[in-house]
Amino acid sequence: MEEANVQTSELYTLQLPSKPESITLLEQLIEEIADKYHVEEDTFANMMTCLNEAVINAIMHGNKQDETKKVIVNAEVEPKRIIWTVTDEGPGFDYNNLADPTAPENLENLTGRGVFIIKHLADQCIFNASGNEIELHFKI
Repeated sequence: MEEANVQTSELYTLQLPSKPESITLLEQLIEEIADKYHVEEDTFANMMTCLNEAVINAIMHGNKQDETKKVIVNAEVEPKRIIWTVTDEGPGFDYNNLADPTAPENLENLTGRGVFIIKHLADQCIFNASGNEIELHFKI
């Protein structure tokens, strides 16, 4: 009997040096995956926004722009969803006690909206225990 070749998921990975220019490589990967799997425009836009935010946070806050530290981005593409993971080499942060960017006293702050935005745009958002890894799910 011939074995059916069932490809359940495909894995992509990037190791980015902790500098803002690395975002270009991230954006190229998102575009490549979106094209290959015919991701809808709004999902593509959400992925772009969330991953940009997550990787910038990892570079700036996690790795403190130390170029010897890497930000690792993985994308696992399944038939109905893409699972992105962004990991930095920093100590992590307490994601449960972030200031609410919608609170009146925080509305004019220029920063502090990243995680809030990510949670609204991704279908699912999971942090690891220490807070130096985020997993983002998008239905496709």
